[in-house]
Amino acid sequence: MDRKHENAQDEALSAALAKLPRRRAPEALKRSLDARWRPRRTNVARMLRTAASVGAGALLAGALFLGWRGLARPSEGLYTEAVNDHLRILYAARPVEVESGGIHQVKPWFDGRLDFAPILAFGGDDEFPLEGGAVAYFLDRKAAAFQFRRRLHPITLLVFRAEGLSWPTTSVGSIGPMRATLETRRGFHVLLWRRDDLGYALISDVDDRDLVALATKIAE
Repeated sequence: MDRKHENAQDEALSAALAKLPRRRAPEALKRSLDARWRPRRTNVARMLRTAASVGAGALLAGALFLGWRGLARPSEGLYTEAVNDHLRILYAARPVEVESGGIHQVKPWFDGRLDFAPILAFGGDDEFPLEGGAVAYFLDRKAAAFQFRRRLHPITLLVFRAEGLSWPTTSVGSIGPMRATLETRRGFHVLLWRRDDLGYALISDVDDRDLVALATKIAE
């Protein structure tokens, strides 16, 4: 039997079935089928609602967790910015804009170049020679960048206005009369402290004990 003949028979059978009278299913049969399938529909709906609740709860928990992380360490940006500034200065064509002839030559050079007067009395010594200074930026404000050195390790000291910044609430020790925090980011140690209305950030890959020693001399 060829395909055309089969299709003709199917069409004839469909036409004959369409002419047969249609009877409604008994109400008892409809109630029986509805009772049998209602629990399944309810379970499916319950599962969908549960999945939606779990998904929303997971999203809310994730948002709260991320929000808590962002609020728990509001000072995190200070460490990142300090390392980035240290690297920008080292990669610059002229890391120092004024060569060191002592602190009494370097510090007056900033007059008129900053909107504040950087307070720094330590002019370097044999352990930590002062190489010079430059104008830099720390986040949204200008900063005085002093370049020290410990053997072959460059050390950047940033002095900037402290107001409006989220400072760390914990400390690891004292730098002179001030409390300070020490964190390591990307292999660089960052020592932060605040004195009156000025902030200080000391950054280097030198041993952290040497960094603390220099910070102590700067603070005293």
